[in-house]
Amino acid sequence: MAVAVFKTPLRGEYHENKRVEGKEPVGRRRVFVQTETGCVFGMELDRGDNAHTVKRRLQIALNVPTEESSLTFGDMVLKNDLSAVRNDSPLLLTRNIMHRSSSTPCLSPRGNDIQLKDKSGPIEILGQSDCFFITKQLVRDIVKAIKMGVDPIPIHSGLGGAYYFRNSRGENVAIVKPTDEEPFAPNNPKGFVGKALGQPGLKRSVRVGETGIREVAAYLLDYDHFANVPPTALVKITHSIFNVNDGVNGNKAHEKNRVSKIASFQQFIEHNFDASDYGTSSFPVSAVHRIGILDVRIFNTDRHAGNLLVRKLDGVGNFGQVELIPIDHGLSLPETLEDPYFEWIHWPQASIPFSDDELDYIRNLDPFRDGEMLRRELPMIREACLRVLVLCTIFLKEAAEFGLCLAEIGEMMSREFHTGEEEPSELEIICIEARRLVEERDGFSPKVDMGDDEVQFDIDCEETDFDFTPKMSADDYGIRAPFQLGIGFGNGRYPLSKLEESIEEAEESEEGEEEQEVATLLAPERIPTISKLSMSLKNTSLGEKYQKFLGSKPENGYLSNTSSGRRSANGQLPAIVSFVQLADLTEEEWMLFLEKFHDLLNPAFARRKSFTLGQKQRQRLGTSCRF
Repeated sequence: MAVAVFKTPLRGEYHENKRVEGKEPVGRRRVFVQTETGCVFGMELDRGDNAHTVKRRLQIALNVPTEESSLTFGDMVLKNDLSAVRNDSPLLLTRNIMHRSSSTPCLSPRGNDIQLKDKSGPIEILGQSDCFFITKQLVRDIVKAIKMGVDPIPIHSGLGGAYYFRNSRGENVAIVKPTDEEPFAPNNPKGFVGKALGQPGLKRSVRVGETGIREVAAYLLDYDHFANVPPTALVKITHSIFNVNDGVNGNKAHEKNRVSKIASFQQFIEHNFDASDYGTSSFPVSAVHRIGILDVRIFNTDRHAGNLLVRKLDGVGNFGQVELIPIDHGLSLPETLEDPYFEWIHWPQASIPFSDDELDYIRNLDPFRDGEMLRRELPMIREACLRVLVLCTIFLKEAAEFGLCLAEIGEMMSREFHTGEEEPSELEIICIEARRLVEERDGFSPKVDMGDDEVQFDIDCEETDFDFTPKMSADDYGIRAPFQLGIGFGNGRYPLSKLEESIEEAEESEEGEEEQEVATLLAPERIPTISKLSMSLKNTSLGEKYQKFLGSKPENGYLSNTSSGRRSANGQLPAIVSFVQLADLTEEEWMLFLEKFHDLLNPAFARRKSFTLGQKQRQRLGTSCRF
């Protein structure tokens, strides 16, 4: 477990978090190259190879065009030097913006002639972490079962493609989720297609094809199996069960051939039901706290009851006799702060103070060493995600030390809706203030213009020119096209945890009323812009900011004009708004920001304690997306 050695972000040991390129001896390595349409090919790299030779091999093997394309490794665009690429790393081949088209078919490696060129086995684990020993055993069992003719089973629930892989006895032992079958990905088997890998996904701050990386990151960060995350790894896996769409509209190919995919691979845990089917009062306090601590660290935007599995330990499930297993962490570690979703905020266990053991665990967390570990084990992870991890871990450590309970911490990280307007969370307000102090001290200009019409979450693709054409009409599922609302641009914020139920309800008479509600919520003038927000905050003290954003008077024990729980699948929310950026700060600015952020925390915690004293726990509107 990573042990903290600092008192504040800058007053103790700090471990350099820049990526190191070319400093390790580089020899023969194996890599897995994935096209933005999902095709995957494994190849060996020699010392003299460069991006051009990789593209040439891919063009020959998969018969895909590589002109006007870029080879990327996480945040890096690879050119002549491939020394930063480590063994077992996944690379992504993307077409440049001007030449990107949604009509290019997905050509997958098929046939014995192609498979002979790819020397990797049926299932290859990407990475060599010591944490993968359980996964390695599962892989051996599954490969043996496949050779015996035991095929995997597709999972029909959820929005993305997922499969149960079985052992030789026919028992489910792993759940595999291909990255190119995620919602909106090119090979999604359920009609939610229209985007290439690397573009904004269900959550704009999580790109299509990158949820699997986050699933593995959550497992690696769960030191000592503290929160009970099942063993998870990223794999390159080949089988005929996987889905390959024929063309842009998501029509399924009739011919079934062996297809190679990059996928998350998670151990299947036997369970009795999920948290939505069971009374939460029977959940152990320690289990809720441990899962909540992980969710706060990784800024989970989708912790709903459906991804908390419940297993009875005594066959009956009396109080304290059940075990909670958290799954589906693909929408954690976003590239920017947005609105998280913590189902446990409403549970009484979250209002109970942390135990001494839990406080010791939190004190021993070191966010900088966490970042170093993820760079080592998942070198393709983006720096913006790691900054969110560092920020949230510092926030958790200081909040717990101050005496805040889990529910108070979660509330400070969550946004509120007042009269249709989405307002920044208390955490975001602190970040806005810290960034302003950095700008005033150094007089530096942000890398991105903070004007009203600018997109604040800058993803390296041209989404406005992209033709989003799902197999079935988006309106049939209660989904609307992207809106550009001030600083928020991209897919709207959908409560998709009940999306499947909404399919059956789409033709009901409620539709008219709900569309009217959507129009009200999506009105551009109701969404605050960052420039107006910054101006309103510049001449206001931190205490006054909390009064402005959090000073609503309670009605019948609850805040007026705030959300009151999860909405139905047909209810629509405004587009995701980014109130503050972290990724554009230089390393020096980032460290200064963390120092200012740390200095602002205790006054904010004191304000939160004062505000919540004698008040009932507030209810909140959140979004949720089941995979």
